[in-house]
Amino acid sequence: QLQACGGGLAQTGGSLRLSCLASGRTFTNYIMGWFRQAPGKEREFLASIRWSGGSTYYADSVKGRFTISRDNAKNTVYLQMFSLRPGDTAVYYCAAKATWSTSWEYWGQGTQVTVSS
Repeated sequence: QLQACGGGLAQTGGSLRLSCLASGRTFTNYIMGWFRQAPGKEREFLASIRWSGGSTYYADSVKGRFTISRDNAKNTVYLQMFSLRPGDTAVYYCAAKATWSTSWEYWGQGTQVTVSS
């Protein structure tokens, strides 16, 4: 089970940190990811991190502005967002997939991020 939180309202240029609490199973051999979906648009991949080892990967659209990290002790994955823009307004989702899987198996419920100009 994944539970995302931390969304809210931010001004252009501001920052927010999203959290994703993972529970109910061991995610050691999983990749954790963040996605977003704006109204009328397809879901967009943002970033991922391997739970074991911590290697990260970012979409070009957020590279340099967003940082994904994890806290093993808290079973939590974070998405730190800086220099927010109105175009970042979306529902943000965390997800998890096994390292050997091609599809994301687990999804959080989504948290709304709204960036005002």
